[in-house]
Amino acid sequence: MSQFAINLIFVGASFALYIGIAIWARAGSTKEFYVAGGGVNPITNGMATAADWMSAASFISMAGLIAAGGYANSSFLMGWTGGYVLLAMLLAPYLRKFGKFTVPDFIGDRFYSTGARLVAVACLIIASVTYVIGQMTGAGVAFSRFLEVENDTGLMIAAVVVFMYAVMGGMKGITYTQVAQYVVLIIAYTIPAVFISLQLTGNPIPPLGLFSTHTESGLPLLQKLDEVVRELGFQDYTADVSNKLNMVLFTLSLMIGTAGLPHVIIRFFTVPKVADARWSAGWALVFIALLYLTAPAVASMARLNLLTTIYPAGPTAEAIHYDERPDWIRTWENTGLIRFDDKNGDGRIQLYNDVPAFQETAEARGWAGNELTVNNDILVLANPEIANLPGWVIGLIAAGGLAAALSTAAGLLLAISSAVSHDLIKGSINPNISDKGELLAARISMGVAIVVATWLGMNPPGFAAQVVALAFGIAAASIFPALMMGIFSKRVNSKGAIAGMLAGLISTVVYIFLYLGWFFIPGTATFANVEANWLFGISPLSFGAVGAMINFAVAFAVSAMTEEPPQEIQDLVESVRFPRGAGVATGH
Repeated sequence: MSQFAINLIFVGASFALYIGIAIWARAGSTKEFYVAGGGVNPITNGMATAADWMSAASFISMAGLIAAGGYANSSFLMGWTGGYVLLAMLLAPYLRKFGKFTVPDFIGDRFYSTGARLVAVACLIIASVTYVIGQMTGAGVAFSRFLEVENDTGLMIAAVVVFMYAVMGGMKGITYTQVAQYVVLIIAYTIPAVFISLQLTGNPIPPLGLFSTHTESGLPLLQKLDEVVRELGFQDYTADVSNKLNMVLFTLSLMIGTAGLPHVIIRFFTVPKVADARWSAGWALVFIALLYLTAPAVASMARLNLLTTIYPAGPTAEAIHYDERPDWIRTWENTGLIRFDDKNGDGRIQLYNDVPAFQETAEARGWAGNELTVNNDILVLANPEIANLPGWVIGLIAAGGLAAALSTAAGLLLAISSAVSHDLIKGSINPNISDKGELLAARISMGVAIVVATWLGMNPPGFAAQVVALAFGIAAASIFPALMMGIFSKRVNSKGAIAGMLAGLISTVVYIFLYLGWFFIPGTATFANVEANWLFGISPLSFGAVGAMINFAVAFAVSAMTEEPPQEIQDLVESVRFPRGAGVATGH
């Protein structure tokens, strides 16, 4: 059986499962559409939260970025994991105590203002649409390879599949679909990692294999990897970073952005009690850890496997001839995500860090420039092929990569649709809209969001994980401070909250657009996105932490100069801080 046929079986079977679940769990009311009826078991919700959480950025792109940048890119791992702990401890139980459907619901009621609700809706939509772009980008990469179509075609297929089960089932369908997707993605991620760890180190546990001995050379795996990348002009894989400020701000941006992500927060409204919200958070952390502990090992082993494929006799020896390249390179070339340009005309593949500091060494070896361009997003998906694993493992990782992208995309689309239908239309424009009318509005807005995300995903402003990091920065600068002040400060009023959210959002979005293009449209960037142009050396990916500080400062300053919130709002804040006795999530 051909590899294409195997891929079709795995991907087709998983899609049939997801759509079947959506049909079985079709939402018949707004409560089922928004919070799955409010009766989800904490373990089930923890697994669904983990799938919602571990997007294409976690499954496909994070390991690729760590593989490319080594220790310097471990910020992605630290920021996302630390952020989940913040969310579980500082926000989830308190928001569940409040008992509403959405984040704008909380902000609108806590800050007793329709204006605050509308600003929160705008922040939520901007962050979520940016996040969906990353998911669609990752899904397009996976589809293009495993269904052997163009990247844009793969992206459109992904959009159709998400539309079918997300629009049909709402949160009820998405919850149980995400449970199935978690099972698929975690099996798909860990099985290839176990095989590859055994191959390279003899240790079947990838996180331990990372610190084990490389079987072929007898050196520690990371030491061997350092030697190989150093010989090719790259910085040591385990080298420290020079810009500590940027790394700290980037990690902080990911952490607080994580805690402000509406599509994850909304999951804690699907359980019956506050205690269940805490248990859901704990179970989700367990399920997340299974992948996050494995990712650094996958990254390191993928990088070593790639380089030893190109230089089988070592980095100082001759590279393989292009005509003798392995089949996996030929296959990925068809997607356009691997490109070869024979700059010195020797017919061999030179892969190295083409920088001025390495130019003399490269010229001495007869190299005229790096000749192989490899998209970071393909490394995890290509890993089984690079390691010559069986065809069924490749099919499995195809299904897993798509499950990761589609599960998070569905959660984000639900957050967008609920913001439009519940918070904007029902909360501000037409409070008397019927249940049926609100459901229709939710489904239409979800469809529009899919179209926009698909179009933007065809020209993303970065790799999947980088685009997702931008979304986290926007959430960090706008939503997280408002939630924290809403829960823990009785003094912040509606004027302060609105001013803070606008200041954080606008400063962060403008800074991002200056370097990555206005509204992410290619060719519209004001400055080249290089460290020399960054303000105080702060990357656009890291500016969310600065935006959050601006948000806090403006909100407290404006609140201090204006009247205190009404007494009943202060009493509400006091009651929310003791998260016991919450009722069901309501739409009032």
